[in-house]
Amino acid sequence: MKLIIAYIQPHRLNEVKQELYRAEVFKISVTNALGCGQQEGYHESYRGIDIEVSLLKKVRLEIAVNADFVERTIEAIVKGARSGDIGDGKIFIVPLEDCIRIRSGTRGSDAIG
Repeated sequence: MKLIIAYIQPHRLNEVKQELYRAEVFKISVTNALGCGQQEGYHESYRGIDIEVSLLKKVRLEIAVNADFVERTIEAIVKGARSGDIGDGKIFIVPLEDCIRIRSGTRGSDAIG
């Protein structure tokens, strides 16, 4: 079992969701996030005052998958999120020690589904 955490551009969310559905990955959590990386933010002017915006809007996806879904989930996220520009995002894969379905008490890979 793995927990896949991905940070992507907000405007790419629909494309990523469509690619995940094509890969038969249906269970995801989506959260709005702020962050920066190589982009280092940007400058804008508000009422004549120069403002540095260093935290950019991102979307965080969390997807718990069994071992046989890891690669297809990663490929789907990359296919949907990649534009080739700086700021496309990052994917982190973390070992998932356990999963418990609250409704039934099922544990492990059966709880992920």
